[in-house]
Amino acid sequence: MPMDNTAEGIERFYREEFGRILATLIRVLGDFDLAEDAAQDAFASAVEQWHRDGLPENPRAWIIGVARHKAIDRLRKQGRFNDRREELIRMAESGSDGEENDTAGALPDERLRLIFTCCHPALADEARVALSLRTLCGLTTEEIARAFLTAPTTMAQRLVRAKRKIRAARIPYEVPSAELLAERLDAVMAVIYLVFNEGYGASSGERLVRTDLCAEAIRLARILVALMPTEAEPRGLLAMMLLHDARRDARIDERGELVLLEEQDRSLWDRAQIAEGLTHSEAAINADAYGPYAIQSAIAAVHSRAKSAAATDWRAIADLYRRLNAIRPSPVIELNRAVAVAMADGPAAGLELIDAIAASGELRDYYLMWSARADLLRRLERWSEAAESYRAALTRVGSAPERRFLRRRLEEMSSKVRAS
Repeated sequence: MPMDNTAEGIERFYREEFGRILATLIRVLGDFDLAEDAAQDAFASAVEQWHRDGLPENPRAWIIGVARHKAIDRLRKQGRFNDRREELIRMAESGSDGEENDTAGALPDERLRLIFTCCHPALADEARVALSLRTLCGLTTEEIARAFLTAPTTMAQRLVRAKRKIRAARIPYEVPSAELLAERLDAVMAVIYLVFNEGYGASSGERLVRTDLCAEAIRLARILVALMPTEAEPRGLLAMMLLHDARRDARIDERGELVLLEEQDRSLWDRAQIAEGLTHSEAAINADAYGPYAIQSAIAAVHSRAKSAAATDWRAIADLYRRLNAIRPSPVIELNRAVAVAMADGPAAGLELIDAIAASGELRDYYLMWSARADLLRRLERWSEAAESYRAALTRVGSAPERRFLRRRLEEMSSKVRAS
């Protein structure tokens, strides 16, 4: 969609470009907080000036240039109390107003370079992934908290601590040398994976799918595969995302309502993208059969090869989840295995596993656990219990399409209770 100078057009530009612009500013300014504040100031100016005067010839370059000047103004107002003030001003004044050079250095993409920079081993794994998601990929604190199954206030505190540690330890804002890229690869892939997840199932808002985030995650994964062709896991990550994204058009009906996998029109699946994903998945599995992303791509491949929902090999999927949980234990993976077991061996078998997960309390705020439990109770015709679990899911769900789906299910269960 072409950009325009309406409030909606500028907001869309902000959502799609903020991460890349911020990545450039962090490189130019050498300071996360300063770059973020300057970027926000520049976008605030854009809302006023673009709406009044029309779009500049190069909106991204305009934002970067204005942000640099805003940063210099902020630094000069800080006076002598900031011992890095003169150093940062020199960095800001020496930067380019234009687009960043995406072909410089060992990494051919500005945002990917900064993700590798954020994933410094001095930071805890969760902190560096969260920091990358917030500052470079533009996800909100609430969206990141959902990805880590934690409270937004807790995640906000972690982000503040991570930035404080970077400042206090003077961790350099620089891309690691080529031989050190591998030690940061897992964290970088986690960032890309979580960006895709937020795009594929938005945690809030009217849309179920944020195609901009899905496309950006796939773009970054393609660069990663080209950058590290001998590594299996980037190919597994790319394959998994391609295979899921290929089903995008079938996941929402013409009214914008959620369509479950078992009810999707498979003729709407992107077969060319599936073929590409299967090629990458097979290569990843052949190279590293125990890589977590390779296994997840294999799970997506089983779904993609099935000609119908009834033809899906759920036992193979349950076994793949068992393998995945053995190498990367997670209650979410256990929940997915429980659903696969339910499809293979009946809802009672799956419900037993889900009830054990629920008893542990680890996923008490994860709406998909309550939704999955409700669905199995529905299949067992335990209407009152199903309704109770649908209510629990409704209090935890974020996106409007999923909320509407759960309400329809709850109304269905309530009518069953009244009729019994």
